[in-house]
Amino acid sequence: MTLSTTPQIEGHTIREYKGIVTGETIIGANMFKDFFAGIRDIVGGRAGSYEKVLAEAKDTSMQEMMQRAEALGANAIVGIDIDYETIGANNSMLMVATSGTAVVI
Repeated sequence: MTLSTTPQIEGHTIREYKGIVTGETIIGANMFKDFFAGIRDIVGGRAGSYEKVLAEAKDTSMQEMMQRAEALGANAIVGIDIDYETIGANNSMLMVATSGTAVVI
């Protein structure tokens, strides 16, 4: 599956628009990751545990979106947008939502 954040794919003509596809993932960050990320914030550096959770959530959301596009008969998704939000009590959960237009190139 060809993926693009742009509205078209250079060198390809969009032959058919299949519709909007989305993927959503919500992942909770446990208190140990919160604790160690807090320490990392105090002493500086990157919060590797959060980065791993964020990458996992994005990948899961993208996979879900691609599965929905394939179910529509698409072989590409254009105009992809990825949104990140914290939700829940004390912003304890991370939501990643992806959307795009499923197309045939």
